[in-house]
Amino acid sequence: MIKEAIGVGETIEIAMENACKELGISSTDADNIEVIQQPEKKKLGLFGGKEAKVKITLNVKVSPAQVAADYLRQILDALGLTEIKMTVNEEKDGAEINLEGEGIGYVIGRRGDTLNSLQYLTGLVANHVENNYYRISINTGNYREKREKTLEILGKKLAYKAVKTGVKSNLEPMNPYERRIIHTAVQKVKGAVSWSEGENMFRHVVIGPDPDAPKRNYDNRNRNYRGRRSGGYSKSGESTISTPTREPINEGSLYGKL
Repeated sequence: MIKEAIGVGETIEIAMENACKELGISSTDADNIEVIQQPEKKKLGLFGGKEAKVKITLNVKVSPAQVAADYLRQILDALGLTEIKMTVNEEKDGAEINLEGEGIGYVIGRRGDTLNSLQYLTGLVANHVENNYYRISINTGNYREKREKTLEILGKKLAYKAVKTGVKSNLEPMNPYERRIIHTAVQKVKGAVSWSEGENMFRHVVIGPDPDAPKRNYDNRNRNYRGRRSGGYSKSGESTISTPTREPINEGSLYGKL
C-alpha cells in the first residue's frame, strides 16, 4: 500500500516537516523524498516568490486484517453506527472482527443476513491485499455461536421428523457455512439424509428420509412403527446405534469459504 503527501513551506526543510506530519512520521523515517519546487524569494520583497514543495512517498505494508477492519469501519460510519467498537484478533490465515455497542442489531440484520453480507464484502477486500485466501469472520456478542446451536437443533429436529413421517422438509435459503451446519447435524441421525437445491441466493437445504435405510411402516392410528428395525432410539430421541459418515449431496467445495 502506497501513501504519499505533499508538504509546502518557506524552505525545503519546513516543507518536508509538513509532509511528514501529514503522514504521521518523523523526518528521520522519510526515505523517498522528491523536491517538486524550489523556494524563490520575492523580488524587491513585494513581487513573485514561491514556496518550496516536497513530496514524500511511503510503501506501507498493511495486513489484510487491518485493511478489512478499515473498510468495515467506513461502512459502519456511513450507516451512522459510529459508536460501535471494533476488536481485531488476527489468526493464522485469517482474522476475527468482534463488534459491540449501540445499534448492533442493525449490523446483525434479519437472521444474520446483514452480518453475513458485511463479512463477505470485508473478506473480498482482505483477499485482494496479498492475493491469497484470507478468512475474515465478523461476530458480535457470540451471535454466531448461538446461531450455530439453533441451526444444529433445527437440523436434528427435522431429521427425526423425516425418519418418523417419511416426509421431506425444505429449509429457507442459507449461505454455505450455515448449510454445512445443517448437513453435519443431519448426519448424526440414522435414517435421514440432507442435500442442497436451488442456485445462488436461493440455495437451500432439503432434509428427508434416507432412501438406503430399511423401510418402515407408520401406523397413524396408534402412532407406532411396524416392521423390522435395525436399531432404536433412546428416551432423548438420539439414535442408539452408530451412524456412518454421510457426505451431504451436491454441495461441492464451497464449505468454509464464507
